[in-house]
Amino acid sequence: MDRVSRAVLLAASLLVATAAMAGSLLPGPTERARHGATASMRAQGDALVRGQDYDRDGYTREGEYRDEEDREAERRERQEELRERKQEREGELREREEERYEDGMEALDEHEWERAIERFQRVAEMGRRRADGALYWLAYAQNKLGQRSEALATLERMRTSYPKSHWLKDAQALEVEVRQSTGQPVSPESTSDEDLKLLALNSLMHMDSERAVPMLEKFLQGSHAPKLKKRALFVLAQSGSPRAREVMGRVARGDTNPDLQMKAVRYLGLFGGAESRQVLAEVYASSDNVDVRRAILKSFMLAGERDRLLEAARGESVPELRREAVRQLGVMGATDALWELYQQESSIEIRKRILKSMFVAGDAERMIELAQAEQNPELRREAIHRLGLMGHPSTAEALVSLYQQESDRRVRKEVIKSLWLQGNAQALVEIARQESDPALKKELVKRLSLMDSKAATEFLLEILEQ
Repeated sequence: MDRVSRAVLLAASLLVATAAMAGSLLPGPTERARHGATASMRAQGDALVRGQDYDRDGYTREGEYRDEEDREAERRERQEELRERKQEREGELREREEERYEDGMEALDEHEWERAIERFQRVAEMGRRRADGALYWLAYAQNKLGQRSEALATLERMRTSYPKSHWLKDAQALEVEVRQSTGQPVSPESTSDEDLKLLALNSLMHMDSERAVPMLEKFLQGSHAPKLKKRALFVLAQSGSPRAREVMGRVARGDTNPDLQMKAVRYLGLFGGAESRQVLAEVYASSDNVDVRRAILKSFMLAGERDRLLEAARGESVPELRREAVRQLGVMGATDALWELYQQESSIEIRKRILKSMFVAGDAERMIELAQAEQNPELRREAIHRLGLMGHPSTAEALVSLYQQESDRRVRKEVIKSLWLQGNAQALVEIARQESDPALKKELVKRLSLMDSKAATEFLLEILEQ
């Protein structure tokens, strides 16, 4: 059956089903009245095919007024949709900025200076949180390409536009290098000397770390390629010496540029022991940079620091960071901590975030419990929705059982939606066969009509034959 035929069949089945559920809708002693009733039903059927409710003069298709509770629920849903769209837009801009910035960094590593210039110019034009770093690397690439005056102008633009930037120290070092140059283009091949120097430092670290650490620290403060600075930081992170840990701590606190600061935070979480994690905790407590603190929360996850994440999820005053702590608990699979947090939390927004993290952690058992027993309607519907996104075998059975026991129409609609998200056409068909509520029957038929399933198609054919 092709798509056109299926669409025609669906429209017809919906029309017949509507007539069967509603009975004789309009008495029609005249041909004109019968024609009007048929046209009205056809409009309703078309609206169903489009996935829309048929509403005229404030009435639903069943002829009932929407009660105030439904209107309030719809208003809240619209507000939530607007908030989510705003967050999605902000997330898209942040992602686009990160992609361009990372592409520029990759171009620097590959000595593709013109591509790097183009990428960092675009990041700088966005005027967001990466703009000052983009201007520094733009000047760096311009200098490598021999564009000395342009590089100096870019550095001046960075100082003027971002007078409190963490890139100012690096910018000063780069400006000195540019002004001391002979005016001849710097050959990309000169970076090979830096590579050899870093390899020598790496070897020296294994033989004499006390001599190597100061050299690596000085290397980090110079105007070297970003790849080499990150490699130097990586070498430091591998060392267990107290002095190396001290240097890593200073970098993590922001003693150098933000790119290296973020790397230091990550390396302390990946390679450090208890002392390194303590450094991260101290940086988290003292920093006012949300991005740095968010990176530390991720490092806590990498280091398995469940208790520190739980502490942030409970007491963090910055909502964005509190949500991030909850999210990282889900990523690390801390189901018991999330359950404990959910029971103690009073904020509906945070509890919804916890539900999302419980979903990420795969805690189907507790999600089922909340879908059955949660007293807050909004949270209960959220739990039901998350069950629809989980592939655990027990969730489908729990959803069907919940539908059979539930009397609230909105909850039942959420169960229908969740079974549809699971692609569980067989369960929807079984429910539809027993359902006597016209509105719910309509919802079931609408969801089945959107599924490419043999069970759904056979059910629609049954409706036609009635």
